[in-house]
Amino acid sequence: MEYRILGNTGFKVSRLCFGALTVGPLQANLSPEEGGRVIHYALEHGVNFIDTAQLYGTYDHIREGIKGYEDKVIIVSKSYAVDFDEMKQAVEEAREKLQRDVIDVFMLHEQESGLTLKGHRRALDYLVWAKSQGQIRAIGISTHATKAVHAAALLPEIDVIHPLINLSGIGILDGTREEMEEATEFAYSLGKGLYAMKALGGGTLIPRAKEAFNYILEKPNFAAVAVGMRRLSEVDLNLQLFSSKIPQEDEWQKVAREPRKIHIDFWCVGCGACEKRCGQGAIKVIDGKAVVDHNKCICCGYCASVCSEFAIKVV
Repeated sequence: MEYRILGNTGFKVSRLCFGALTVGPLQANLSPEEGGRVIHYALEHGVNFIDTAQLYGTYDHIREGIKGYEDKVIIVSKSYAVDFDEMKQAVEEAREKLQRDVIDVFMLHEQESGLTLKGHRRALDYLVWAKSQGQIRAIGISTHATKAVHAAALLPEIDVIHPLINLSGIGILDGTREEMEEATEFAYSLGKGLYAMKALGGGTLIPRAKEAFNYILEKPNFAAVAVGMRRLSEVDLNLQLFSSKIPQEDEWQKVAREPRKIHIDFWCVGCGACEKRCGQGAIKVIDGKAVVDHNKCICCGYCASVCSEFAIKVV
């Protein structure tokens, strides 16, 4: 496993970051024991970097998975909190459920621009305070937008940026792949730590997985790439990729045959909550039912978190 330094944080992270969204209730819905087993397997084979969020519901999975590796793993979490007290509750929840006194990186989740960062200023103020108290070690943002990368790069309080970037540019809210490349290069030049998300476009690029991973792994600005994994076989494949090994063609084909997609169950009541939640404009309520545009969907599963009828799944 190759390791790189995450910007100016000093953290030495594995290039393969375990994206914990996949094992949780918004996607594979593994039990904490099952999901923890997949995480633990990755740690046994050199991964030391885990990405999660308050929304994902995977703190229990991670707590199970890091047993025996508590002092060797770097964990990132995120929250949509907008004010001081909300962010305080989010950080305390992470510390309690993960059973860690210190969270390595805590982020403002899904920022879109300088305006959204300004709107979350009080939440950011709490993170600055928590860092001064030794409760977190670094502050960051996650984003699908080039404008947010630029804005965060100029904020001295921000240490780490977790942007969406992939071969096709699918999921970027406000620009092209080339514009995201330029934004992340700018952030990197200012010492920000960068690790990528959605290298496979939320599953859309799985048929082009070899090409998609080669694209992102050749980007020197990214210390790591967060990849969702729900099976030991997926961990094995990614371990080969991120250890500069070439997987056998049949292993590539196995992955290519397992595309993920959003499934809407028949009991959907057409309330529209998912449509409002989807930042990609990939869900519309038509004739009283939610309908997915799979060309726009990045399979983040965030729509499922607002479905009161539990009618949405990533399959």
